[in-house]
Amino acid sequence: MIFGRRVPVVAAPMAGGGSTPELAAAVSGAGGLGFLAGGYLSGDKLAEQIARARSLTSEPFGVNLFVPGRRRDVALDEYRARVAEASARLGVEPGPAEWDDDGYAAKLGRLFADPVPVVSFTFGLPEESTVEQLHVVGTEVVVTVTTPEEARLAASVGADAVCVQGMEAGGHRATLHDDPDDPAGGPLLGLLAAISSVREAVDVPVIAAGGLVRGADVAAVLSAGAVAAQLGTAFLVCDEAGTQPAHRNEIIAGGRNTEITRAFSGRPARGLVNRFLAENRGAPAAYPQVNNMTKPVRGAAARASDAEVMSLWAGQTYAQARPMPAAELVDVLRREAREALRASAERL
Repeated sequence: MIFGRRVPVVAAPMAGGGSTPELAAAVSGAGGLGFLAGGYLSGDKLAEQIARARSLTSEPFGVNLFVPGRRRDVALDEYRARVAEASARLGVEPGPAEWDDDGYAAKLGRLFADPVPVVSFTFGLPEESTVEQLHVVGTEVVVTVTTPEEARLAASVGADAVCVQGMEAGGHRATLHDDPDDPAGGPLLGLLAAISSVREAVDVPVIAAGGLVRGADVAAVLSAGAVAAQLGTAFLVCDEAGTQPAHRNEIIAGGRNTEITRAFSGRPARGLVNRFLAENRGAPAAYPQVNNMTKPVRGAAARASDAEVMSLWAGQTYAQARPMPAAELVDVLRREAREALRASAERL
């Protein structure tokens, strides 16, 4: 299902509101593959989004889940005090610094009972038994990885494909084992290097993600051996995306640098540099505790359109993103990619 789409473009799952059933349906309807982001959703809410997407398209789409990590006990009182200062300015208090499993088992249960064509996993490796159960109900499995070593692990549990994420990608890094002593959580590989290394390491199809915005980018990763290109930031400014207005405006405006930070969630993620990020470099490695702690302040900032306190996830090439309907973007990407490949062939 992943590999037979008319347009080899995947809309990345963007948890927290960016991904919507409308966006997933529009991308799939245009010949690509749309995704729903199951992260942060309850099982009931995910079921609602799946039903909504099905009402909008008869084409296949996927669902992404966050694999819960092992709980780490980290002292968070100092960081909570820093978050409280930002929260107070917006009239809210920090949330509880609690660990949770994101309702993982409940969401898997939904997907076993009511299958979708594709399920991808991020932040960790699904159990081999989970992959087997998904295969039994006809679901293909993708594991998001950042290194060839992680790709080998994904292949060992039976993944049908790996989504290789380069360091250029916006949002959370997909490292399977977040190293708390490394600000980036693990090795930083550029996308082309990651594709080449992973293809040498495993014999499964590769989906490429990280800093892809234009059709020429799609052509580049296809030429490097990927079966499809996964784009996130490019779709954040599409009409159907659930991107907060202030976040959307900052992407369109350009002008900010991007940086990998733990400030908002406790897990490495690339976003636009704003005041909160700059003031909280060196935030503790404690996901999802920090994410739960900062949730009220992020929500208040979004309601106030205060871009200096929001988590403005974006890839390195975010300033090239173009606002338009998602189906139109898929068509533009396909045309641009064909033109780029044709021009490359002529040069050879």
